[in-house]
Amino acid sequence: MSPLPTTIPALVRTRVRAAVRRPARLTPEERAGRALTLRLVSLLLQYPDSELTSAREELTTVVDALPATPGAEHLARFTDWFAAQEPEALERHYVEMFDLRRKSSLYLTYYLHGDTRRRGMALLTLNQRYKAAGWDTDGGELPDHLPVVLEFAALAGPVGGEAPLRQHRRGLELIHQALTDADSPYRHVLAALLTLLPPPTEADRAAVARLAAEGPPNEEVGLDPYGTYGEGEFAPPGTFVPPMPTPPTHVPPAPTSRTEGPR
Repeated sequence: MSPLPTTIPALVRTRVRAAVRRPARLTPEERAGRALTLRLVSLLLQYPDSELTSAREELTTVVDALPATPGAEHLARFTDWFAAQEPEALERHYVEMFDLRRKSSLYLTYYLHGDTRRRGMALLTLNQRYKAAGWDTDGGELPDHLPVVLEFAALAGPVGGEAPLRQHRRGLELIHQALTDADSPYRHVLAALLTLLPPPTEADRAAVARLAAEGPPNEEVGLDPYGTYGEGEFAPPGTFVPPMPTPPTHVPPAPTSRTEGPR
């Protein structure tokens, strides 16, 4: 889309941009198909335990029955790989991609706020959004865990339900980029999700590049977000990195209980 002319008043330009990025009105069938895709992405991004791996044939059948869209094509590529792997190999690959690699962590508020106080507020706000919609996450995962956010989006619909996904679009782009760089088949699952969101702006692309290079925000509280994780890697959410040691404090000796004097 070409830039809006600078002669248009700023308020009009803002409203036009908002209209371009606002979710389109969908038919009931389109809403149902979108919700199904979100639920599939949520399932496929969960840890491949025995319950999930035993359902691979069923998942493949559901994906193959989706209408022909770019998102469905990405999901089909993933399920072809997913169905052909040994369960132990799937578990190892999942841990390597999402637990050991900081740039593909599935905790979205980390990319926006890092390990700062603002992240705690963002988690609280997200949880309040769920409760306001009458949805209880049962406390099994943090509210910003991507499969949780996706399930809420599927339940609550494109406008309010998908708002957290749009808010964290840049984090999703970074996860997709990291999975692509690692040549992980999970890149197809993220690609399927991104087809449901508005296209990234130039500002989005620049912010993702900056985030990939510098990591998320960090408060100067003695924590090292890079530390032992290698150049270009930042510490995952919840990781404890010991603070720098503080210099010893010199305290004058306490007075004795009796007064010393000449005998």
